[in-house]
Amino acid sequence: MTLVKFNPDSRRSSLKPSFNDAFDGIFNDTFFSDRMVSRVPATNISESSDYYHVELAAPGLKKEDFKLNLEKNVLSISVEQRTEDKQQERNYTKREYSYSSFVRSFTLPESADENGIQATYNDGVLAIDIPKREEAKTISRQIEIK
Repeated sequence: MTLVKFNPDSRRSSLKPSFNDAFDGIFNDTFFSDRMVSRVPATNISESSDYYHVELAAPGLKKEDFKLNLEKNVLSISVEQRTEDKQQERNYTKREYSYSSFVRSFTLPESADENGIQATYNDGVLAIDIPKREEAKTISRQIEIK
């Protein structure tokens, strides 16, 4: 039995190099690759004895970019960001516009106290603390054994 090492570039040699370069230039362009990547940030949801915690990983944003909206028992987090990048090279000017937005919505449990929700943005993480109502807080006590 003969083992042949697979070379992913070997299939490119069958076509003309300029033909491959044209497709690489199109599909590896930032115009396509930036729009093909999902831009919804990852979220961690946890619970402590007094709070529900929501952490949203959104590096590169400012706290002014976020909009938090509470309607009935649905908490919505949205971001709308537009950037313009100008780059001077020789006699050419290159402009790239970037527009990204997302909305994440979470249904709050009935045990959540909507009046005490607090949010902070630090080191690329949006942290939202949602207090629990008094009747929903876990009560811990020592039980005597007889």
